[in-house]
Amino acid sequence: MSNSLIWILMIAVMVLSMIIQSLLKSRFAKYSEVPVGITGAEVANRMLLSHGIRDVKIVSIQGKLTDHYDPTTKTVNLSEEVYYGKSVAAAAVAAHECGHVVQHATGYAWLRMRSAMVPVVSFASNIVSWVLLAGVVLINIFPQLIWIGIGLFALSTLFSFITLPVEINASARAVKWLEGAGIVGYETRPMAVDALRWAAYTYVIGAIGSLATLLYYISMANRRS
Repeated sequence: MSNSLIWILMIAVMVLSMIIQSLLKSRFAKYSEVPVGITGAEVANRMLLSHGIRDVKIVSIQGKLTDHYDPTTKTVNLSEEVYYGKSVAAAAVAAHECGHVVQHATGYAWLRMRSAMVPVVSFASNIVSWVLLAGVVLINIFPQLIWIGIGLFALSTLFSFITLPVEINASARAVKWLEGAGIVGYETRPMAVDALRWAAYTYVIGAIGSLATLLYYISMANRRS
């Protein structure tokens, strides 16, 4: 792929990322106005209990769209808007995070793979910028160094793609459970699906953006070599 095409891809990714983030916020704002009768915290508690999971805590955290499951502390961390919210959006997000808990409890293969990569990717992310910079500076002395940096960045790109099936599966589990539990129905189920779909798009565009950056680094290394 030529350098110009890579730049076009990177710019397109940035523009799409901004559009998706804007639409995601608007969708959640819209579906936050549609009531379901119980809070996100109650949804999470019911979903965990229905799967026989009793050793995971559900806690409220600050921020917007900061919801996540932390397997190291076994906590479902829900933003205040989700934790206390009684809406389709809150229910969808809470159930999605609990979908990750169920994945963890059942040994979901993609999650196991992702979890195994976390320490390595975390280490690589902390040093990759410095390795790439050193690789550019020392390209004539130690040309292999820049490729080491690219290899480290490639781990992050791989990680972002492995994250996709994990997120998609968690959403599928969430919607299936919400419908089965009677929390969403004929009219509200499509809203939950739509909210989670736009959340998934952020991971998709992030993975594509990481791939575009990787291609740029490879192109740069080839030119300098």
